Amino acid sequence: MKSKARALLLAFLFRSLFVFGQESEGAGAVSFSKGIAPILAKKCVACHGPEKSKGHFRLDSFDLLMKAGESKSASVVPGQPDQSELFHRITAQDEDDRMPQKDDPLPAVQIALIARWIKEGAAFDGSDAKAPLVSLIPKAPHPDPPSVYHHPVPVTALAFNPDGSELAVGGYHEITIWNPAEGKLLRRIKHVAQRTHSLDYSRDGALLAAAGGSPGELGEAALFNPTNGSLVKVLGATPDTALTLSFSPDGSRLAVGGADNSIRVYDVGTGKEQLVIQQHADWVMSIAWSGDGTRLASASRDRTARIYDAKTGDLETSYTGHQGPVFAVAFSDDGKRVYSAGRDKKIHIWDAQDGKAAGDIGGFDEDIFRLVVLGKWIFSCSADAKIRQHSADKKELLRTFSGHHDWVYSLAVDEKSKRLASGGYDGEVRVWNLEDGQALIAFVAAPGHRAAAPVQRTSAGE
Repeated sequence: MKSKARALLLAFLFRSLFVFGQESEGAGAVSFSKGIAPILAKKCVACHGPEKSKGHFRLDSFDLLMKAGESKSASVVPGQPDQSELFHRITAQDEDDRMPQKDDPLPAVQIALIARWIKEGAAFDGSDAKAPLVSLIPKAPHPDPPSVYHHPVPVTALAFNPDGSELAVGGYHEITIWNPAEGKLLRRIKHVAQRTHSLDYSRDGALLAAAGGSPGELGEAALFNPTNGSLVKVLGATPDTALTLSFSPDGSRLAVGGADNSIRVYDVGTGKEQLVIQQHADWVMSIAWSGDGTRLASASRDRTARIYDAKTGDLETSYTGHQGPVFAVAFSDDGKRVYSAGRDKKIHIWDAQDGKAAGDIGGFDEDIFRLVVLGKWIFSCSADAKIRQHSADKKELLRTFSGHHDWVYSLAVDEKSKRLASGGYDGEVRVWNLEDGQALIAFVAAPGHRAAAPVQRTSAGE
């Protein structure tokens, strides 16, 4: 009975839905990028992607889609839908066999479209068969941000421009630019991914890079003109949110890491992807360049921090001393030491050459989210609502910046203006004087929500 039902279903698809698909698409061939990739990216990649690959089968790129999984059956046989494992799975009657699992079956029109694409020869119309599916899908415009925020959003990204006169803050489908001395909103940059998790200015201030996306759906790294807010280019799209990025010291390259467990390095001028590093088994939370630009360091939820050759992407060393996810990583100024921190509530210090531990800094009450190294100082922010300044060589606590009322997610330091900026889960941004540790101003980085206000000048804890 099951085989008879399947035969009837196939007949129905090929005789009625297949025809419907032809009529709806017109006479032209089905586009993989426009028609098939969006279906697979939305419905299938979560279970058959870089993080999870059920049945040892991945389809997060065209190249991987065309390879068999553990069943050894060809996923797609050009010209023969009925011989293609992909088609068998999306039309299976048994819920344990059908794709997608634990979800509604694909709509009949989508099944018909996939059948038609296979019947036409399963052609690929993208530029790179190894590229993530999401990078092939025509980019839809991001929606506008709210004109007025009724509720603030967590501040997960901050960056000073090179001369310290402006502070970029991640928002909801936007980046807001503020005067850090007055807490005044200067302008709003639109056409941004849903959430921004990392920001970095190029050394000359001509470009502002943003990493972000929508969880489980899209990640992207984009370059903006910070002066007029125009989108310069999107460097790459990934199957999940981009969480961290950093310009190389000379500004010619941009490293991006995210929830697809990968690190990608792009040429800033051309926008071309130069390297894909897939060494981590979980999200890449932080990336840092060595001062000479020859090495990259990364921190991951897989409890490791790693160093790579920035030219080849080859793994040079790993640090495995953490007892929990690692959220932050930074090189010392001379590149000989690396600092990393995360859920185990201390800053680990280790040798960049061989990954051997060289000490640690404790005294934290909660997770550590960000590290910034400035000369012999290490700045950190934490879920205990505090920012700390330590001596890198003596490992001594020099100052505690207190005043936030919620987790502090983001941190930026500007040496020229001698200011530190911090952003919290409650949407508040605070700007501090590095010379005396006093808070200068606080504002909620949500346009229309609440005006900036000077902070009562009390010394930071020594």
